[in-house]
Amino acid sequence: MSGAALHVAVGVISNEESQVLIARRAVHLHQGGRWEFPGGKVDAGEDVYAALCRELHEELDIRVISAEPLMCVDYDYPDRRVQLDVWWVRRHSGTAHGREGQALRWAPIGELAPEEFPAANAAIIARLQSAGLPG
Repeated sequence: MSGAALHVAVGVISNEESQVLIARRAVHLHQGGRWEFPGGKVDAGEDVYAALCRELHEELDIRVISAEPLMCVDYDYPDRRVQLDVWWVRRHSGTAHGREGQALRWAPIGELAPEEFPAANAAIIARLQSAGLPG
């Protein structure tokens, strides 16, 4: 695979019940119809944290108050490379809803099934299921 990887800021948003917020990808998108952790493309010259804040506001209508890096995932699909910059959103304001019409749900970490997500997300799920959320 040639060319630069698509750089994506990803938010792991949790609630008091140790569930994480997941969103259904639009069918017309790459890996469409699968569940994903919310986020989106980091624009050229944009800071990753700023991209995370922008994307979560655009997609979910929430404002990030604090977040910290959780992990990075580099993954090669047959048709594209992605670099997922994954952040744990420690605090946010607002109630998440799908501003772009996407379905959302709170899922227990132990019930996340990698086959229901884009393959690049398997490493995130494995990390959450083995180590849980940071303290």
